Amino acid sequence: MTKYLILYAACALIFFPLDFIWLSTMGKGLYQRELGDLLLPNPNLAIAGLFYLAYLIGVVILVAAPAEGDVVKALLLGAVLGFVAYGTYDLTNLSTVRGFSPLVATIDIAWGTALTAASAAGGVWISQFFV
Repeated sequence: MTKYLILYAACALIFFPLDFIWLSTMGKGLYQRELGDLLLPNPNLAIAGLFYLAYLIGVVILVAAPAEGDVVKALLLGAVLGFVAYGTYDLTNLSTVRGFSPLVATIDIAWGTALTAASAAGGVWISQFFV
């Protein structure tokens, strides 16, 4: 159990700051420009927090732990998980939400792929100092 908590904290240490930087700088203007009225004036931080908590559980159980200390394996598995998870969200939105932007979907899938890969690989690397 301790191993999973360490992996969770280590992955979160990478994921949270990177996504915060993305959303508060590069993503903010893009999303506002491309999605406009589809966005709430202020995000619901409680629901966003639930996403982050749940998603990182998935990163740990499906990627970081199975990588067994192999940073490259975590990077590759993280990329796959990020592509599938963010792709599911964005492609579903493209198919069901009027006005959802193909540009946002493409960039968001690429971001989710890179973010999840970096978080999993970084988390596995950091956790090696504590396990």
